[in-house]
Amino acid sequence: MTSNRDTENVRAPLLSEPLWAEFLASQRLPSAYAVSAEHWFTPLVAQIVRRSKTQTAPLFLAVNGSQGSGKSTLGALLEFVLPRTADLSVACVSLDDFYLTRAEREALGAEVHPLLQTRGVPGTHDVALMADTLSALLGDTDSAGKESAVTLSGTQIAIPRFDKATDDRTEMEHWHQVGAPVDVVIWEGWCLGAAPQGEHRLDAAVNALEREQDVDGRWRRYVDAALSHYQPLFDRADLWVMLAAPSFDCVCRWRCEQEEKLAQTQAGGDRSGIMSASEIEEFIQFYQRLTEWSLATVPARCHFLYELDEFRKVRSLAHPVPLESS
Repeated sequence: MTSNRDTENVRAPLLSEPLWAEFLASQRLPSAYAVSAEHWFTPLVAQIVRRSKTQTAPLFLAVNGSQGSGKSTLGALLEFVLPRTADLSVACVSLDDFYLTRAEREALGAEVHPLLQTRGVPGTHDVALMADTLSALLGDTDSAGKESAVTLSGTQIAIPRFDKATDDRTEMEHWHQVGAPVDVVIWEGWCLGAAPQGEHRLDAAVNALEREQDVDGRWRRYVDAALSHYQPLFDRADLWVMLAAPSFDCVCRWRCEQEEKLAQTQAGGDRSGIMSASEIEEFIQFYQRLTEWSLATVPARCHFLYELDEFRKVRSLAHPVPLESS
């Protein structure tokens, strides 16, 4: 494992002051974020630029992070920085936008297990739609022209959007459109890179949700089996990044802060899907098993491992998978 000292020679500013002001305002972030990002994420940007310039296919970057860890903000930062400073086109995709529709999850809950009505865990995503979208963005020749591949007229690709406030996928007319080909595809999600746990790790419940609502373990076994279908997509990533929480204990507070931010964006709109603190406390139990499993196992596959403190500030950077030399 190499340390962050290996990349400290890269210290060109990520953004000018006016551009930082624009980005911070768009994401409702304090000025301190710019200082931290300049220090910690400059080496990441440099590595993305170097690798994207040396390969013909789009660079595929996967970002793992628990709920509220800042992975979506990092994705937004890279999507903002790379076109402006390196002339690289970027498509940023979230695992969350591929949740099954509410109706599909209700049907799954009725057919398999009631807990599958709640979005979040593997098995509640549309893996086929996700694979088609990523394939189209990555320029796979066999995805061109496929009706199921979300390719619109010409080279426009539609990226799904999920509305957490209404707990449902938006209509396709509201999906984000990206002109292909792109230079960098960023995929961020809470369980990216996690492998199935296997039968012997599923017997013991990890929280009250599993003890009381998944007594026979049927739900967690379905989730573990579903995770195997994500592995071919994980294997395609060229570069792995993780924003590692210090423990699962921090995630509830972070998720509450995330919900408050979501509520602010929904002022005057449909707030039916906004959760209270007690609802969040129960909701994150759906994520506990795989979040803890990810914290234990995903770091080993990462090129950039950012360890966070309890306030979500980066405290260290390591490279479990060594970076390619310049």
